[in-house]
Amino acid sequence: MNARVLAVTGRSRVRRAANGSAAEGAARAGLTARGVIYLLVGVLALRIALGDGDRQADRGGALAELSDKPFGAVLLWALGAGLVGMALWRLSEALFGATGKDGHTVRKRLPAAARCVFYAFVAYSVLAFAAGSSGSGSGDRQSRDVTARVMELPAGRWLVGLAGAAIVVAGVVIGVQAVRRTYRRKLKPGALGPRTRRLVDVTGVGGGVARGLVFAGAGAFAVRAAVDYDPGRVKGMDDTLRSFAGTPLGPWLLGLVAAGLVLFGVFSFALARLRRV
Repeated sequence: MNARVLAVTGRSRVRRAANGSAAEGAARAGLTARGVIYLLVGVLALRIALGDGDRQADRGGALAELSDKPFGAVLLWALGAGLVGMALWRLSEALFGATGKDGHTVRKRLPAAARCVFYAFVAYSVLAFAAGSSGSGSGDRQSRDVTARVMELPAGRWLVGLAGAAIVVAGVVIGVQAVRRTYRRKLKPGALGPRTRRLVDVTGVGGGVARGLVFAGAGAFAVRAAVDYDPGRVKGMDDTLRSFAGTPLGPWLLGLVAAGLVLFGVFSFALARLRRV
């Protein structure tokens, strides 16, 4: 009985440590880093919409833009460290549960684990860029190369199609959740005054819808690549954004989506301050 009590007490202490100030600092640093990337990608996409873009509107382009700034190397390392914090925060949620009444359910832990893997990869690519590696490269080219390798596997075509469909669903969910303002459930109680609430809603809804559109568009191109059995149909973030300019609305739609990504960057900054962790 004593051993059981000690085990339970030990797990509780580990959980409190995971959800303590270290995890909170990692989460807020990660959200800030995410905001920087989306803000820069949005600005680069706006330049493309205005016909003045000479860089790709994706993570690689954002990192190159940041590296050109004063103390660019320091900023890149700080950005990578923030994304490591994001990955560790999601790992703590996967292992010990997230905030909220259902935060310890499998339904919440599995997405946290997936986000941990995703942000660990993003953090690695940013740190590799900061260290002078050319491994980050073009996101569009990387997407096509990975798709080509997957298609060589048994049932690879189906895997690409299912992955694309999952990304489309994720994009729709992101957009719907933004419109429904479900992010409010994760904010600190009483943290929103009238002006802050308006700022969070404008950036959260506009940014979330734009982000959802980009996800859904990229997923749709992956599904098409699977149907046509052509890895060249896959598009990364830059090509997906540029494809909006090819619609009947032309550069106007690209400009709106780009502005939405800027809003999502600002929304991430707001979450870094206001989110419950």
